[in-house]
Amino acid sequence: MTVAAPAIQSLDLRRASDREYALLHALQSRMRAERLPDDPPIPLDEQIRGWRNLPTYFDLFTWVVPSADGDAFVGSGSLWISRTDDNQHLADVGIEVLPEFRRRGLGRRLLAPVAETAAREGRRLLIFDTSERVPAGEAFARRLGADKGLETHTNQLVLADLDRALIGRWLEEAQAQAARFELGFWSGPYPEDDLAAIAALHEILNGAPTGDLDLEDFRVTPEHLRDWERSAAARGTLRWTSYVRERATGAFAGFSEIFWHPTRPAILNQGATGVFPAFRGNGLGRWLKAAMIERIVREQPEARVIRTGNADSNAPMLRINYDLGFKPFEARAVWQIELPKVRAFLDGREA
Repeated sequence: MTVAAPAIQSLDLRRASDREYALLHALQSRMRAERLPDDPPIPLDEQIRGWRNLPTYFDLFTWVVPSADGDAFVGSGSLWISRTDDNQHLADVGIEVLPEFRRRGLGRRLLAPVAETAAREGRRLLIFDTSERVPAGEAFARRLGADKGLETHTNQLVLADLDRALIGRWLEEAQAQAARFELGFWSGPYPEDDLAAIAALHEILNGAPTGDLDLEDFRVTPEHLRDWERSAAARGTLRWTSYVRERATGAFAGFSEIFWHPTRPAILNQGATGVFPAFRGNGLGRWLKAAMIERIVREQPEARVIRTGNADSNAPMLRINYDLGFKPFEARAVWQIELPKVRAFLDGREA
């Protein structure tokens, strides 16, 4: 007698039950440990706070595959739909299956509601990423017939290996710009009076390489920033922002950000770093990064590493990071696939 495979269940992560949260957290913890075996786990309560306080400018659809006995989730699928005015043609996808349950068709089964929902939402392009540390991800992408649109790395700086003399030289060299530019820091939320200008700072990232990905420039509004800060605060994420502004005009020239969580103080994540094109060529990127690292060393003694994501084609930022001592930590790739091609795969007409 053939036993029917467990039915895929949908979850509303903003309103799931405690049991559903616990089972999904267990699945994601195992998946994270496969990629980052030396990293501490994310506590369940932190994850629940994050799920219950997701930013409101996107919708997250989630599906899970229960084990035969119903005591675990063995796979999950997700679809992120942005409710902004840009990039309305695409959706971000995530599919995870525990190692011992791979090659049983669960990825294909999870992809079916993902594709159906993307079509219902009017999205024609699916985007997802894979890690070299989980080869099954790239293997699935190739079976699916997806196109690799961008190659990236997570690069890591081990603070014990930091060249303090280099930091000192960069800060000293920056004094040549101190008459024109002011360096400052925000710890925590952005100042409300500057929120529109800070939103424009984030749009600098539209100049970062996107390879062959079919992406439009994204727009950031003060409302997006407030929504993100509310979500991050609920989760307990901390942030420092360094910025430079032109003294004569008060205009922001560039910024850089660091994030971390108190439960994992050894690992800091470098967020955005950017300088407006009109202000480039003045060493402001080096100043922003050096000032941030100098503060970390001085005020965050538990910090051990800083990680940052960079496109492999982003030569200017890689030059700064490699000079600082960042080294490749994890190779990643961003893939894209048109929805009709996904449907062909689901119908058995694989590329």
